[in-house]
Amino acid sequence: MKRSIFGLSLLLAVACMAGAASSSGAASSNTPAAAGGTPPTTTVPGQPQKPKLVVLITIDQFRADYLSRYGKQLQGGLARLARAGAYFTDAHHDHAITETAPGHATLLSGRFPRSTGIMMNAIGVEDETAPLVAGGYGPGASPTRFRGTTLVDWMTAADRRTRTLSVSMKDRGAILPVGRAKTDVYWYSIDGRFLTSTYYRKSLPDWVNAFNQRQMVASFAGKPWDLLLPDSAYAEKDSVAIEMNGRGVTFPHVLTDDVLDAGANIRITPFIDDMVLAFALHGLESLKLGTGAQTDLLALSLSATDVIGHNFGPDSREMHDQVLRVDRAVGTFLDSLYKLRDSSSITVVFTSDHGVGTIPELAPATIQPPPRRVSLGPIIPALRAKLRELKADTFAIETDVNIVLADRRAFRKAADFETAMTYFLEQIRTVPGVARVDRFQALLADTATDVIARRWAHQFPATSNVEAVITLDPLSTWGGNIASHGSPRDYDSHVPLIFSGFGVIPGQRAQFVRTVDLAPTLAQLLGVKPQEPTDGVPLPIGRAP
Repeated sequence: MKRSIFGLSLLLAVACMAGAASSSGAASSNTPAAAGGTPPTTTVPGQPQKPKLVVLITIDQFRADYLSRYGKQLQGGLARLARAGAYFTDAHHDHAITETAPGHATLLSGRFPRSTGIMMNAIGVEDETAPLVAGGYGPGASPTRFRGTTLVDWMTAADRRTRTLSVSMKDRGAILPVGRAKTDVYWYSIDGRFLTSTYYRKSLPDWVNAFNQRQMVASFAGKPWDLLLPDSAYAEKDSVAIEMNGRGVTFPHVLTDDVLDAGANIRITPFIDDMVLAFALHGLESLKLGTGAQTDLLALSLSATDVIGHNFGPDSREMHDQVLRVDRAVGTFLDSLYKLRDSSSITVVFTSDHGVGTIPELAPATIQPPPRRVSLGPIIPALRAKLRELKADTFAIETDVNIVLADRRAFRKAADFETAMTYFLEQIRTVPGVARVDRFQALLADTATDVIARRWAHQFPATSNVEAVITLDPLSTWGGNIASHGSPRDYDSHVPLIFSGFGVIPGQRAQFVRTVDLAPTLAQLLGVKPQEPTDGVPLPIGRAP
């Protein structure tokens, strides 16, 4: 369900941004400590002490279990990274609203959403004061709401020669990994070009224009997305009525031959990942990343898995094929990268920004209570009536999907506020599909033993105007997308986390770790110092498991 960004949601944004900068802290007794310690160096005398290039590959909405579910059919880059990397099999986004913006913001900051200020998509990167350059289609975007620093800042502080490139189909997927750094950041416009906003520059550099002039999207117009493997290799049904709301549910999925329409429609096919990867390689060469004495950074976020997942679900034949295709696409990218740069001088990290739940209507009967699409709409009139009875503004208490916000100033006395809030929260608890409703401040008291409480505590600073948070039953959703994510449940939080290449000893690691551990791990590898406390800790990637 799309969140509102108006009214009390904006009040939330202001309050949270005001408190975010002071809420950052190192892992505490309320946060499970990742198995860490200082790993011994894996280099020997005469070898470089740090990589020349770090590559972060984030695949949007890539569940951790996709690697095992389709493992025997994976033959490309993801399979290679899993075999040859330090593979943390129990990695999680340890926050509650598992959406794209909060997830991407944690990766290179090492901090939870309560600290980065990016607590949900709706208060992510949209910024009308930073329009797209070169007449691009889409809203303006910038990292203005992001608070604090990232690995990019730490690297640049250590060596001003550091160069960075971040690219994605999505604006938030390109912007948030690198925080507020004014560097090379580009995302896809539906007219088939890669663009940026005026936050970063006033016009596109020549190398970006050169890529756009190739009109790569035209090469995909009219192209069918068909199965990569023979039909017998897929156990999933090809025709499931709820997928895509019953429209175009079977293979092949043919992209329109109209180039203008193809620019938009390509986003729901694997082909958009091919375009992002091609642009990234073009940028790598144009900016000469990985060729200097310093360490450079290339951040990639691939979005097709997310769009396909929302429309077809994680258990569909389309998702099965997409996982196989993105595996091959990443393999082709790595092959090209290693032809251009010495593979022994590169550290690659692969992860995701969140997982996804099974389509509620397709959930197994063993899931009890049965998953539902939840709406608070039917109980809102009673709330308005209660507020009117108390002579308070009828919008003094509001919901924004799974959070309850309030303007306490709208009540004549504190007792009236408590009366209204207690009444409304009891009403929410009666809604089918709601598992629990917690007062946010009370929830902060038990984050050591209650996983859901811990994840909500990591989502918002204690100074925010969030009064209560709502957690649904497993696999229940707030509607909107056919398949969705955004909950503190493990199917939404569990993602791959693999380090490979320079400084890494391969092997599976089964301990619980968090995505906020990624940035401190790379900082330790590179010998750079975070510029503020992090919630994550370095992981032992240079030590055998």
